[in-house]
Amino acid sequence: MSLAVEFREITKAFGPVQVLHGVSFELAPGRVVGLLGENGAGKSTLMKILAGYEQPSGGSLLVDGQPRRFASSREAQAQGIVLIHQEFNLAEDLTIAQNIFLGHEKKCGWRLDEAAMERETARVLAEVGLRASPGTRVRQLIVAEKQLVEIAKALARNARLLVMDEPTATLTPGETERLFALVARLKAGGTTIVYISHKLDEVERITDEVVVMRDGRFVARQPTAALTRHQMANLMVGRELSDLFPPRQPPLPDAPVLLRVRDLSVPGWAQGASFEVRAGEIFGFAGLVGAGRTELFEGLLGLRPCRAAGVEIAGHASLPKSPREAADQGLTYLSEDRKGKGLHVQLPLAENLTLMNLRAYGGRWLQPAAEQAALRQAVAAFGIRTGDLGCRASQLSGGNQQKLALAKVLQPQPRVVVLDEPTRGVDVGAKRDIYFLIQRLAAQGRAVVVISSELPELIGLCHRVAVMRAGRIAATLAQEQLNEEELIGHATGTR
Repeated sequence: MSLAVEFREITKAFGPVQVLHGVSFELAPGRVVGLLGENGAGKSTLMKILAGYEQPSGGSLLVDGQPRRFASSREAQAQGIVLIHQEFNLAEDLTIAQNIFLGHEKKCGWRLDEAAMERETARVLAEVGLRASPGTRVRQLIVAEKQLVEIAKALARNARLLVMDEPTATLTPGETERLFALVARLKAGGTTIVYISHKLDEVERITDEVVVMRDGRFVARQPTAALTRHQMANLMVGRELSDLFPPRQPPLPDAPVLLRVRDLSVPGWAQGASFEVRAGEIFGFAGLVGAGRTELFEGLLGLRPCRAAGVEIAGHASLPKSPREAADQGLTYLSEDRKGKGLHVQLPLAENLTLMNLRAYGGRWLQPAAEQAALRQAVAAFGIRTGDLGCRASQLSGGNQQKLALAKVLQPQPRVVVLDEPTRGVDVGAKRDIYFLIQRLAAQGRAVVVISSELPELIGLCHRVAVMRAGRIAATLAQEQLNEEELIGHATGTR
């Protein structure tokens, strides 16, 4: 099973942009290696070279001491090197079994061996803890279940070296524990695992050593036990990183209520939700995956059928029938799926930024100069790092895409902003930037709702947190009550 890999002076350029600068290090067999770095540090590009999705511009890749250059991911997989992508690589209209064996179908003579593929699919689904039929269409799964299908797909390839890119970004604590147990079993069997994650507590817990990259260069390699999380973060960003969360300024006691919801229900997802958010307040929503948090607000935005006893947005009593109507009333929403629903990643930055507020950039004809001016202002205000203002959104790192998506939903100048998993898949430096942006929104007198699966994020950022369980608000906790034990207890029903 064991497989050793060595990178020797690997370089990679996309046109005039140099992404990797002479990266050299080894991956010892049967080890769990944490690969750390900010978004844009070159981690994913290096792993795509290893897995056959990209070709290096220079340098050499050695596998078990022999120089190799994989022309495709199929070639790499034949050697047991499998990459689990951060962004899902699934065919929505196919079944789970069809996705897992796509391009690697089992045959009985000239016919597909459907029974064998379904048996093997059931086995790997059980390993990752996904209770779903192999015949289930992928489009019927929620985001966390799709992540488990990606992991199961890698297991079916009999990986000798497995690269996991942000594998727990959408998983519940229970699913994460099962994944960690799986990692331990794979390691015991000799599999080498490269674990890419911005959750430093996970890196600290399950890796043997960490490799840090910054700006396309190798920075450090040390045993995990020799580094604190704070030291890891400092190595990633290249500077002292303290005060991750901004100081909280409590909303004024007489601050107006900008969002009031009474008895809102979304059939099949949420029942009888009531809450209110004041100007200057950051109000969190916690809960396990499937608790109904996202669906509740999709109903409020008119994206799902819903009913309510009453909804007031910035003093206006009305239940929006569409996101456009909600924005007109002062409420905007940032989806947890920034590439699928938050941004048009193949469009340039300016077109993404102004899409929700085109009326401000011309009447019958758009004014490109005004759009470019707005983009320059957003780049400066939100700290969006890009060398080319004319590039597509897909060319930005994950953290910068998230900042662009945040700038986009603020274009209509909303009074109430709902942010769903605002730091999913972004590095610690970008997280800090986004936390300070959220605090700035509250300081401007807006009401901010943060839906998050990261409990430290809710504890460090919010004034109050509502905890959802099985479609209902189980508790609303004040700032002094916020701790992980309380949040988990209400989310799981043990409180």
